[in-house]
Amino acid sequence: MKTFTFILLIIAANMHAQISDFKHINYTRADNIAELYKGESLKNIQLLTYNLTHSLKNDAEKFRAIYKWICSNIKGDYYLSKRIISKNKKLKDRPVASRQWQISMLPKMFKKLRNQKKTMCTGYAYLLQYMCKIASIECKIIHGYSRTPTTNMHTLDLINHSWNAVKLNDKWYLCDPTWSSGYINELYEFISDYNNGYFLTEPKLFSKNHYPINKKWLLYSNNSTSQFLESPVVYNETFKHDVFPISPAKLEIKTFTKQPTTFLFTCSDKQKNSFKLVIEKGSFIDIISPKINYNKKKNEIALLHYFRTKGTFKLHVLINNDIISTFYISTK
Repeated sequence: MKTFTFILLIIAANMHAQISDFKHINYTRADNIAELYKGESLKNIQLLTYNLTHSLKNDAEKFRAIYKWICSNIKGDYYLSKRIISKNKKLKDRPVASRQWQISMLPKMFKKLRNQKKTMCTGYAYLLQYMCKIASIECKIIHGYSRTPTTNMHTLDLINHSWNAVKLNDKWYLCDPTWSSGYINELYEFISDYNNGYFLTEPKLFSKNHYPINKKWLLYSNNSTSQFLESPVVYNETFKHDVFPISPAKLEIKTFTKQPTTFLFTCSDKQKNSFKLVIEKGSFIDIISPKINYNKKKNEIALLHYFRTKGTFKLHVLINNDIISTFYISTK
């Protein structure tokens, strides 16, 4: 029992360390260098990597310059992603054929990345790994499942995403250059919008919408497959605002009228008055300012709401008008 407790303490300490390991580093110089070389060609990746990293002091800054350049210069390609996902669905029961097709696509994908700076998640992950290799930084490509409001909601049906793990100071960290770079809008256009929340993300938060094929790349998160699938939906804005949903731990919630339902998140003191709840039922939408209890010592906020009527609802948690989490509510 003492040994088990000791292991838990080690895990907790490492999870906390993921958040604070690099807070002492000022990334301004690395970011400025990435900006200086904005628009540079990928025709000579070795030279570009050297220009981005040679004047920086440590691997963390070098990795930051590479990461920020990729996220600021490479565009997501919706149609390429759609084509690959569609083909993978057709061949999911024919692994050999699927693998052969993927291999045949690689030269085309890299040619488009090199010439047009457009790609999908695998291209982002490969480019980050390649540039890190040039800079003598160990970086892995991680394949697995992403979870969004439209994919892998209730079952891990199809491997649909790639991201990276990077080793800095003999320790592994997680990042997602694809989702850091921006998003695809309703017109299927790529919108560049850097999201720092996916840079060296705390594993427990990262595992809210990333689940690797090889579970060792969960790192210090102990999220199981069932927990991943049953958890509330989180969005890119959850990472952008650096908030963490604690409870309820499940997407689908059963509760009662005249009884408070509590939604618990970690957040900073500055964010505590920025939360709102949006209740959606069919065409009915109600925006609510919930009762708030803030624990400054723990940096935790409890949002309390009393449901007035019986029924089923969709509830969104907002911060600064950005949706950060969604729950399905059933009241009795």
